[in-house]
Amino acid sequence: MLKKINLKNKIALVTGAGKGLGKACSIALAEAGAKVIILSRTKSDLIKVAKIIKKTKGSSKAFVCDVTDTEEIKNILKKITRLDILVNNAGNNRPEHFTKVKRENMEYLTNLNMKAAFNVAQLCSQKMLKAKNRKKIGGSIIHMSSQLGKVGCEGRNVYNMNKFGVEGLARAMAVELAPYNIRVNTVCPTFVETPMVKKFFKNKKFKSQMLDNIPLGRVAKESDVATAVAFLAGDTSEMITGTSLVVDGGWTAK
Repeated sequence: MLKKINLKNKIALVTGAGKGLGKACSIALAEAGAKVIILSRTKSDLIKVAKIIKKTKGSSKAFVCDVTDTEEIKNILKKITRLDILVNNAGNNRPEHFTKVKRENMEYLTNLNMKAAFNVAQLCSQKMLKAKNRKKIGGSIIHMSSQLGKVGCEGRNVYNMNKFGVEGLARAMAVELAPYNIRVNTVCPTFVETPMVKKFFKNKKFKSQMLDNIPLGRVAKESDVATAVAFLAGDTSEMITGTSLVVDGGWTAK
């Protein structure tokens, strides 16, 4: 009765695939059998990820792309025959106290974390729906959200706003795309051992405060999140849509 994660014959697209969670998710999906389209702004990062996927006998195709450029996304999708899975991962954070948030930072983060996420999801949904047998084969869209799409956190006001927005978007999409058997969910990690988080954790006081908020007492590994994404990508989760898989070590349970 146990379903195994098997993405053979599936085509997946991952944004922000050059580093961190995007890199981990791309490798995990390829290991599960998917052909993975990897997108990043940095060519050298894509080359490294593609080499890792090749070593695991997986398949990938890389495109240098800025997800905030809608025309770039459109052009890439024209080169893809079909799309079954989207991991809407590209994002960033610039922590500031609410009263000191710079307008340019607010606009940068919102354009990337919310507007680009919306545009990518819309374009990829349209691509998915072009498959005549979509209702039979299904599809999965996974937004990379955060525990901060569930609870507030000081210094993360804009990021909080963005991720709460992504949570709302995912639920509305799930309802509208359900008739086509396209499922939409979010993965909500706590702090993860990524290059971005390692930079934040150079502040030892901040690191201590954050770890105190995690009942398990540790940050997540990239593989924890990538495995959750792979689970939601395939038939292992075929009755799961419009919800969140929270990978936060108990942060939001308190």
